[in-house]
Amino acid sequence: MTVPPDDRTFRREMATAYRSGWHFIDLVTAIPHRGDSLMVTLFGEPILVAREEDEDVRAYRCLRKPRGAPKPVRCAVRYGMVFVNLDQRDHQLIEPETSTATPRSA
Repeated sequence: MTVPPDDRTFRREMATAYRSGWHFIDLVTAIPHRGDSLMVTLFGEPILVAREEDEDVRAYRCLRKPRGAPKPVRCAVRYGMVFVNLDQRDHQLIEPETSTATPRSA
């Protein structure tokens, strides 16, 4: 794959991807058909990247616990490349902080 050196959009997206915790896995052509999958190890964690029945590419963290089901991982396809983000903060729902306030009486 060749990229022209003056492609600013590509360079900007790549800089954002590497800075934000996104990691390159492989090219999309590695999983061309529905049902194809790819197992990789990223920072000691097994990650399964699969092309689902609806043609979307999804990634899962494979747990080693006996009854642990695979957990979804954020996955993005850009310029024909598959990226995943293993940052736990990106996968947790954050509830807004509730503050209790007592109104003042005049």
